Amino acid sequence: MNGTVIPHTPIAVDLWNLRRAGSARLFFLTHLHADHTEGLSSTWARPLYCSPLSARLVHRRLQVSKQWIRALEVGESHVLPLDEIGQETMTVTLIDANHCPGSVMFLFEGYFGTILYTGDFRYTPSMLQEPALRLGKQIHTLYLDNTNCDPSLVLPSRQEATHQITELIRQHPQHDVKIGLYSLGKESLLEQLGLEFQTWVVLSPQRMEVVQLMELASVFTVEEGAGRIHAVNRAEVSWSAMLQWNRTHPTIAILPTSRRIHISHPGIHVIPYSDHSSFSELCDFVAALRPCRIVPIVQGVPCEDYFRESLSSWLLIEPQVPLSVQQYMGTSLNPPKEWGRVWLLQRRPKRLRTQGVVFESPEKESEPPQDLRDLKRPRRESLFTLGKDSQEQPNLPVTCATEQLPLHLEDSHSEDGEDWPVPFSSDKAMQTVKATLTEFSGQQRTVGKGDSPKELRKQSNSRPQHVCWKEDSGLRTSASKASRVQAAEPWILALEYLLTPLSCVQIGYSSRNFDHQVEKYLRSMGGGSSHLELFSQYR
Repeated sequence: MNGTVIPHTPIAVDLWNLRRAGSARLFFLTHLHADHTEGLSSTWARPLYCSPLSARLVHRRLQVSKQWIRALEVGESHVLPLDEIGQETMTVTLIDANHCPGSVMFLFEGYFGTILYTGDFRYTPSMLQEPALRLGKQIHTLYLDNTNCDPSLVLPSRQEATHQITELIRQHPQHDVKIGLYSLGKESLLEQLGLEFQTWVVLSPQRMEVVQLMELASVFTVEEGAGRIHAVNRAEVSWSAMLQWNRTHPTIAILPTSRRIHISHPGIHVIPYSDHSSFSELCDFVAALRPCRIVPIVQGVPCEDYFRESLSSWLLIEPQVPLSVQQYMGTSLNPPKEWGRVWLLQRRPKRLRTQGVVFESPEKESEPPQDLRDLKRPRRESLFTLGKDSQEQPNLPVTCATEQLPLHLEDSHSEDGEDWPVPFSSDKAMQTVKATLTEFSGQQRTVGKGDSPKELRKQSNSRPQHVCWKEDSGLRTSASKASRVQAAEPWILALEYLLTPLSCVQIGYSSRNFDHQVEKYLRSMGGGSSHLELFSQYR
């Protein structure tokens, strides 16, 4: 694709890909060749500026809606707005490009300077006589058609190439002539050949539609076999087609092009007839204009070095885009103050959405109770790394009803001799709690097999609510364990289990591990199946 967006402007030429166009808002079409209309179709919905003849062809061939086509007269200057309020404008002048029907060059003048976009063109000295160029205007940027920008490629003028084609046809007076062309262009060559040999030139209905829009001599027809000269599609000229044509009538084929083509049949003739400027013509054109900078239209074919001596010595400065144009382009980097709040809100980083369910307290703004503020939570590592030789031992107050017992961590050992880390309480505190549990459970009757959970709940509800237990220094025996298990209810045993020093890592903090450890503890205390059944009912 040969289109481009002119930097620092909302202008795009021969570019119909909106993603590539970016901030462009004004779209211009130089001519209707396929490599300049890629992406332009019936779905186009932006203002499109072109010559009157191209406007008709765009609507008929590409089905672009008329409401988006803006036809500008060739040879005249037009003022177009560069923003939505008409505060900033530019002047655009259309110059005949001498390439194909409807092809033009665009001369843009505005805050960005003076820019000449040639599109595809064939230079003639008469172009310099155009009023827009005759005034000696300084061209800051020249977008140049560099198709034939190669010193080794020597091309004749179109008059000389037309003469070569005429002589070739005269050398084959009994032959039909097939001229391979693209869908648009070289209609003037066909007109000259028809007038020179006084014969009809047979065209396809599509090309006839173009000819009817031009002011050409009446030498064209769509009737097959009406004349010697027949314009065909360039792709139709091949070895197999030549064999078929010669079976019917002696035929030669002519390809008027400056491109290097491999000739596959002796009856195919390539004549260097081109609608693009030759290298020598480009040198004359650049030397006459003396632009400050040249930008090649055909990408990948550099040509600036060939014209370095013909460039102007003016120093180019990057243009300042007016604020209204920036807003029109949607690329404002310094928005007005009244836009500041909206501009900042649009660029504020988005907050990450919280995944899952969020539970928030309705009193999250209020301060926590005094008891919670006084209680300092120990560091996590102290809960798992404290052992026998630990020197740092946090003071954890243990509240029993309305009275507090200050406790301190001490060494703790399990019955089987294994050292256990003490995450929450000391052995001394543990003995105190166990002794009070024994004293309290001794006041209760022994649980019988006939007791139901309902009766057990009534019994538990009848107990006093505020009791402080004292420490029992007696050692436990297996017999005392069994008697306490028979006297205590499962919830008391569960509480005793919870206060027993265990390894937090071994427990695993799961309800399944908890049940397993409780059952294991009841069995170690001599509890029977009835106590296990009651524990399963209470849990």
